[in-house]
Amino acid sequence: MMHQANFKGIELMPKAMPPKQLFILLHGVGASSADLVPLANKLREAFPNAAFLLPDGTFPFDGGGNGRQWFSIRGVTEENRSERVAEMMPTLHELVTDAQNRFNIVQSDTALIGFSQGSILALEFSKIHDGKVGRVIAFSGRYAKLPEQAPELTTLHLLHGESDPVISVEHAQAGYERLMELNGDATLDIAASVGHEIHPSLADQAIYRLQTCIPLRSWKKALEGA
Repeated sequence: MMHQANFKGIELMPKAMPPKQLFILLHGVGASSADLVPLANKLREAFPNAAFLLPDGTFPFDGGGNGRQWFSIRGVTEENRSERVAEMMPTLHELVTDAQNRFNIVQSDTALIGFSQGSILALEFSKIHDGKVGRVIAFSGRYAKLPEQAPELTTLHLLHGESDPVISVEHAQAGYERLMELNGDATLDIAASVGHEIHPSLADQAIYRLQTCIPLRSWKKALEGA
């Protein structure tokens, strides 16, 4: 079932209600929720009991066209990007919380997935709301500012095209290296000859990570129990 949701976006519900997991997908700048339907449908095949929320960006894209944006990239710099992203955090937190409450989904069974600008939001969200979602999947993204500490309750999966001309793969590598330095729970997958896109190989790898990666915190808990 697919219909327009009250939150201004698209909802994809499982055949059997209520859902057991929650996926929230954030699109890139100048795009819309509809652009992420192919990814959501691919994920639905792997997670048929999940609810998928694809919200539209908060603001009309100020670069022209009918797309949306989460924050403006006009005049964006390394210095002011963090401030623009931070302004969106209360809205995103409310969206995630409302969805979790609505479907009675616990935080560990919630995944926040972003592409490009949506990934920037998702990564920032993991910095200031550790554990609010169990997983963050960042396609073709970057940190607005590298983290000072790694989340303890959120697992991060970074996926990037080696030939991305919009957000250099070096940003993903730098983010992963910082997370490793901070003993974070993260993976990095880079696809050769892939640009700024959710390439099928990266989408498949994201599903593999979601299905097979046991969170580091679970390993630690098991070791402590042993």
